[in-house]
This record gives sequence, structure tokens and C-alpha cells, in this order.
Amino acid sequence: MRVRILKLLEGRELCVCQLMEILGLSQSNVSGHLSILKNTGLAVCRRDGRWAYYSLPDAMKNRYAPPMLALLLGWLEEDPQVRADRRRLAALVAGKSKKCD
Repeated sequence: MRVRILKLLEGRELCVCQLMEILGLSQSNVSGHLSILKNTGLAVCRRDGRWAYYSLPDAMKNRYAPPMLALLLGWLEEDPQVRADRRRLAALVAGKSKKCD
């Protein structure tokens, strides 16, 4: 699941509620995965009021994160699950799906 989240974060910053909808998971489940990614330096969080937005980091606090993310950027582009996640993201962004309230 964390790899799917990282693949979604490749292209943009996403809110927890967007990730919940795309992945079909509960808030606590998504937040748990994001917490692990954040603690390892593979994702960063920005707060805006009650919303938490996640993205890939510009600077890395974990020395293993840069090579891992560099490899991941090129992997799984043809994976059916990654492609389905990206289609759901595109629909969400285009307004075809429920957005955060």
C-alpha cells in the first residue's frame, strides 16, 4: 500500500481524504501508512487548518530515501494497480468523484 501511495505522490501533493477515496481505505489506515512514510523521510506533511497534505520530500532526512525514490520513479508505470490508482486520481481531480468536505 505504501508503494501505491508513493506512486500517487509522484505527481502532486494530495490530501488524506483524496488518498482515502483513491485507495478505498479508512482514514486511520491511510494515516497509519502516511505516518510510516513520513517517519522514514519518504513523504512530508503540510497542514492547512484541519487538512493534512502529503507530498514527496525535496530534502531527505533518511540517507536511503533518495536512491529508493529515484528507483521508484521509474518502476511500476505499467502495473495495473498503479494505472487504476492514477485513473481514480484523474477522475477525482477532474471533479468526477467526491472531493474533500
